[in-house]
Amino acid sequence: MRDALSFDDFYRSTSARTLRYGRAVVGDSGEAQDLVQEAYARAWRQWGKLAAHPAPEAWLRLVVSRLATDRWRRSRGWWLAISRTGRPDVVRPPGEDSVLLVGALRQLPVNQRQALALHYLFDMSVEDIAREARVPAGTVKSWLSRGRSRLAELLPGVSTEELEVNDVA
Repeated sequence: MRDALSFDDFYRSTSARTLRYGRAVVGDSGEAQDLVQEAYARAWRQWGKLAAHPAPEAWLRLVVSRLATDRWRRSRGWWLAISRTGRPDVVRPPGEDSVLLVGALRQLPVNQRQALALHYLFDMSVEDIAREARVPAGTVKSWLSRGRSRLAELLPGVSTEELEVNDVA
């Protein structure tokens, strides 16, 4: 059985040290925070057994170390792949029109935004979108129509046809 109060006490008394340890192991604060958070999540899942462990903090440090090793191995694989294939192409920053379009899309209801994205970015038909969304085709047509109308209001002077699909992705 997991005892939340004893876990909270354990966390409060060990988290600062464990985070310092994680930073020392990986050399990066953000990555250390991720590793330590994962280690505490694993500790919580096994707290019933771990609470009786003679050195639960040592167990936690071991988990942090193993997680760091796993990340190092994955990143090493990434670097090996890059050495064989070369660096990926540089992605240029989004254009001003793309930023405006994304900002306008965020103001639409989710269903309209998704319908527009599926229709224009994935070239899906109204019927395909309806099937995926499990709604009638007429509903999808309504979402697309309302979404286009709202975008026209939000983007005066910007023609959505002029925007390149690659800039939005």
